[in-house]
Parts: sequence; structure tokens; C-alpha cells
Amino acid sequence: MQSTRPLARKKNLLLAFDAFGTLYTPNARIPEAYAAAASHHGITCGSVRDSFTEAFDKEAEQNPNYGKATGLGAERWWANVITGTFKPFLKPDQEVPQALVSELLTRYTTSEGYNMYPDVIPFFRMLKSPSMQRTIHPPWKWEKTVVGIITNSDDRVSSILESFGLKVGPRRVDSSAERSADATVQDDVSFVVLSYDVGYEKPDRRIFEAATQMLKETLAEDGQGAEEQSIDDFEKLYVGDSLEKDYFGAEAAGWHAVFLDRKKLRKKDMGRLPFQPLTKLGVTTKEEGKDVVKQVSMCADLGALSRWTPPTKK
Repeated sequence: MQSTRPLARKKNLLLAFDAFGTLYTPNARIPEAYAAAASHHGITCGSVRDSFTEAFDKEAEQNPNYGKATGLGAERWWANVITGTFKPFLKPDQEVPQALVSELLTRYTTSEGYNMYPDVIPFFRMLKSPSMQRTIHPPWKWEKTVVGIITNSDDRVSSILESFGLKVGPRRVDSSAERSADATVQDDVSFVVLSYDVGYEKPDRRIFEAATQMLKETLAEDGQGAEEQSIDDFEKLYVGDSLEKDYFGAEAAGWHAVFLDRKKLRKKDMGRLPFQPLTKLGVTTKEEGKDVVKQVSMCADLGALSRWTPPTKK
């Protein structure tokens, strides 16, 4: 006879975020920033949007996955994109200065090239402060929260987050034992899962499965044990700004998901908790060629995540 006892609520949360567009965004349009930087190095150009796109697509075809597939590496990959972007604008016998390449590589590897959304740092501070967790409304309900990043990107993500003051653990899918030994749930971000390392991009379920494995290894090295029961005591929630790649991709991989609608972010609400409410939105999507309306959990800022509760299983 099947038990009729209700399932115990899980006490812990694996909370993973997308990075670009979710936690931070460029502080200027990238083609415009490229053109402005070029003018300081003697290259006159108008819009570089088309040449940037062409250079990016060409490099992606020749050296897939930001150069990982061919052993080129992300830094040289981006250097090739930068050089290719400006070649159409060079004068005879002129070359793209290495100083320009270095300037743009540095800009987009640090906070120099981005703005972090104003709700991010307050939210991460709350996660590390038991007193703040009790004073927000509603109070943060999870006994342990392990934070990870799952993103379609190259290996610049950790340095960008660190340049904004977040403590990012060294654990990655391809990290060595020496590096991963320093990983801990006490970091603001305990691990980073990149498509660059996994070889698959969201919404592929394998990138989410890699994050579950990262949780298991992080708990083991934090002295919590790697038993399945420990993993099973965690709800898995993914937060991102793309419906298809983030929300539906996470759900298909067996995660819960929240769609973060950054376009609705209101400046007057920045810098304090709680923020906007967690709401539901009817979204039309395709399933087996048919239009299907799905209810999507969404919010405009991270503070609303304190209101998130796992759906009751039927």
C-alpha cells in the first residue's frame, strides 16, 4: 500500500544564475564602444556593427566554442574577432594596434565594460547574512543556499564577477583537484558552469546536469558528504533572462525556473529589499508543432526570489 504521508519539504536550495543579461550588462553598446576605442588609436570608423558580426561569425565557424574546440583559447579567439572587426577600416599599410586589442580584451574581462544590476550585490549580501535573511519579507526560508553560475560563455565570467566584488570559487567543470580543493559553499558563488567547459550550450540539459555534479562535489569538499541523500535535500532553481534557453531549458532538465525580466526593472526600487513581487505570466510556446500556453514564474529583480516556493507536486 502506498504511503499517504506528505513529502517533507526540502530545506536547502541550489540557486543558479545566468550571467550576461541577468547579473550584469554592457555599460555601452559594444559596437559603439569598439568604435570609440579605435578612434583613440588612429582608426577612423563609423558603425562597426556589421563588421563585428561578420568577424564574430567567421571566428565561430573556424574556431568553435570560443576557440576551445581547436585549442586556440578564448583570449586569442577574441583578439582575432577584434582584429577582424577593424580590418575593413584600416588605411593602406596600417595594422590594428596591439594596444587596441589589449584595451578591449581588458575592458570586457572586468567591470570596466559592464554594469552590474543594482539588485545583485544587496541580494548576495542577504544570502550571507542570517540577520538580513530574517528581516526581509518574507524571510529567506532555506537553511543552506549554494549558489552557482550556468552560462553560455567563455572563461571571462569569473573575472567579471570578481571585479564587481563577488567572491567566486575556483570550481569549474574542467578544474583540477588542486584548484577545486579551495571551493566552498561560503563563497558568494561556489562554482561556475560554462558552455566553454561543458561543450554544450543552454538549453541542452547536459549543462544543467554538470551543475548538479558541481553541487555534489562542492558538498563533498565542504565536509558535507557526497551521499545522494544530501543532493536530494536540495531544490534546484535556475534564474535567467531568456525564456527559451534559461526558463524552458532548466525546466526540461528537471529544475525549477524563474524568468528574470530585466526590461521591467524600476530604478526607484534599486538598492533595497524586498523588491517587486514574484508573478505568473502566460507565455505561448511551441510543443510538437502546436501552440501551448504555459504559466511562467517571473520577477523583475532578485529580491522577489524570497517569495519563491516550489510548486506542489500533484
